[in-house]
Amino acid sequence: MPKTSFSLHAGADLAARSGMVAAASLREVAERLHTALDDVWPHTALVIFTEDCTGRPRKKAGDPEITQHVTIAEMTALRDRAAGGHWTGEAEFGGRPRLVTVLGADTGAVLVLSVPEEPADEDRVTCTRVLWSVAAACIARQVAEAAPDYLQESRAVTSERLRVTAELTDRHVTDLESLLAALRTRDLDDARARARAIDLAADALIRARSGADLVAFIAEEPVSRAFERLKSDLRPLTRYEALQIQFIEPPADGRALPGEVAHAGRAIVRSAVLLMREQEEVTRIRVQWDCDGTNLLVSVRDDGPGRMDSGLPPLRQLAARATALGGDLDLESVDNWGSRVEVRIPLDPPDTSEQPNESWGLAPREAEVLRLLTAGRRNRQIATQLGISENTVKFHTSQIYQKLGVTSRAAAAALATEAGLR
Repeated sequence: MPKTSFSLHAGADLAARSGMVAAASLREVAERLHTALDDVWPHTALVIFTEDCTGRPRKKAGDPEITQHVTIAEMTALRDRAAGGHWTGEAEFGGRPRLVTVLGADTGAVLVLSVPEEPADEDRVTCTRVLWSVAAACIARQVAEAAPDYLQESRAVTSERLRVTAELTDRHVTDLESLLAALRTRDLDDARARARAIDLAADALIRARSGADLVAFIAEEPVSRAFERLKSDLRPLTRYEALQIQFIEPPADGRALPGEVAHAGRAIVRSAVLLMREQEEVTRIRVQWDCDGTNLLVSVRDDGPGRMDSGLPPLRQLAARATALGGDLDLESVDNWGSRVEVRIPLDPPDTSEQPNESWGLAPREAEVLRLLTAGRRNRQIATQLGISENTVKFHTSQIYQKLGVTSRAAAAALATEAGLR
């Protein structure tokens, strides 16, 4: 890629690039950062890795021959090399050794660029760091806000990824265990070859199991660790204000929380505490998490006047977050006693083994398109998410209309919602 002239003195240009990245959705952030860095630090591919974004920990842009083959194991190894800083060198990326630059972030996320060379111009490096810090903060903010559409997509993607990963891991483990059993027999004459094959197969078996553990680690968060992060988030309120927050710890050995549930729980508690704090006469708020093995149970109670109204837009937003994950929120307010917000969020997604699309005769891909259509996605967004063309999306949409007996997106979405299709 040819070099282009670049100067950091144009502060307005850097501000414009930063604004473009900061305004990106989680789905757009990699592509926008790729565009913003195009003439700053030439690269062929860009991948962001963040464990906080459990649905899609890898966000990619650039050459699909590279990005489609980048694994979580590769990104984890590269993150360790950078150790939160900046590292450039040759490493495994996209299935083979490449020259890459790795940039860490305060949020724990990591950016990897496949580069032809590292620019000697310090302005380019500085600008890249600025834009990457904006992107990392953008991701962290949106994950922390836990908007309902993000939670729904995150749960769907996480569930599907875990299912596929479990199936692949079981298959690999079975194959490797069969290989080990065969190689350990006395029917093979070459003892050295057999020993070497056993070592290779054993290593592969360990890697397969480690990969499954890594995926599970990203997708889930121990309930005690999730609660500690919540306490850390709320600590500034007690440091500078005459407000006491009492934390009731969850069971230390409770079931791990799916990432989207942990994000939603923290976001709901933070918002509820801030709403309660705005009331007069509130001096103490009690926050409790519990986990019954099936649900995350959240309770936030204040000692205020007891006049919180469930019709307030912020409370409706909290209820929408819980509903997005199949849960519910209840508000109880009693004069001169206080207000209490109770939330239940299921740890597992709803059982979709008998979804109504079976009676419609939808093909698997048509069902995926219908789910995204029902979630409000446009054709271009559906095409991007499923890795197909917009014309293919239009074809699937026409087939869906015919099978559902409708003539519009709104009618199809309404019918799917009524039938409980998620």
